[in-house]
Amino acid sequence: MTVDVQIDTSKYSFRDSEKPVFKTPKGLSEAVVREISRQHDEPAWMLELRLKALEIFLQQPMPEWGADLSDIDFDDLHYYIRPSEHQSTNWDDVPEYIKNTFDRLGIPQAERKFLAGVGAQYESEVVYHNLKKKWTDLGVVFCDMSEAPKLYPDLVKKYFASVVPLADNKFAALNSAV
Repeated sequence: MTVDVQIDTSKYSFRDSEKPVFKTPKGLSEAVVREISRQHDEPAWMLELRLKALEIFLQQPMPEWGADLSDIDFDDLHYYIRPSEHQSTNWDDVPEYIKNTFDRLGIPQAERKFLAGVGAQYESEVVYHNLKKKWTDLGVVFCDMSEAPKLYPDLVKKYFASVVPLADNKFAALNSAV
């Protein structure tokens, strides 16, 4: 039995103009990785891990499994964009252009109807985070990788880049580098 599913993706085919408060230059280099780490005030061990991951990324070939990714121009990408000055726990405090994007995707409605709170990432940063108090009271902790190394350094050091090792593939290394 074959089922033909048609999904209308046209409502998601839009692009916002950028209004970042900070953006690295295009391309991936040691300087870019160092700047990302500096922007987050990361500990030295994390920077060293990121630099090791960068080295692995640059040495690894493109994977041959899956889709053909040979057209990716890694030098034509920005690897870090900070869209706003701070993270908010109140949706009303999120910049209007960011709220408009999430409204178009239905995220605020989904949070109100279905989720126990949400963290919303825009570009490279979490711009909104609101976990319902009942989860926090039960000891469930959600935080982004900007604050986690500061709040839970031992946990982050133990588990960061541990599920998929840096050398597993080119994109695992890229993910850990940036």
